[in-house]
Formats: sequence, structure tokens, C-alpha cells
Amino acid sequence: MKQNWLEIILIWVMVAVMTVALVISLPRSVILGPFAAVLAGSLALVSLIQLFRAEPKGFVRRLVYVGGGSYLILTIATAYVWLRL
Repeated sequence: MKQNWLEIILIWVMVAVMTVALVISLPRSVILGPFAAVLAGSLALVSLIQLFRAEPKGFVRRLVYVGGGSYLILTIATAYVWLRL
């Protein structure tokens, strides 16, 4: 499971970096679409890794952790974007 945590944390870091880049570069009126694409991309990435790994054990857990963590990161970013002046 240690390798799984490394995979999950690296995906979370990528989501956080992309989220910060989007918050800096896009206006608040169009930010939700790209945020949805980042969330979908994180889930697609963990699914793609699973496809190449071909190890069914723990797939749903990785999917839930990646999706939940990415959703939390994007929720915090959304709150920041909508609450800033």
C-alpha cells in the first residue's frame, strides 16, 4: 500500500499545482469548468495507472482517495476564489 500512497499523493500534488495555476490565470467567472476538468483528469489518471498495472486489489480505494482529495483541494480553491474581493 505504500506505493499506492505515493501514487495518490503525487496525483494530489499535481491537482494542487494545476489548481493554483488556474486560480492565478483565469477570471472567477470561468473557473468552475477548468476545475471540473482537473477533477475528471485526476480520476482518469488513476484509472489509466490501474489499466497499465492490471492489479484489481485496492483500485476502488485509490479511486476514492484520489477523487476525495482532489475534490477537497478544488472545494477549498473554489471557496477562496468566490470569497476573495
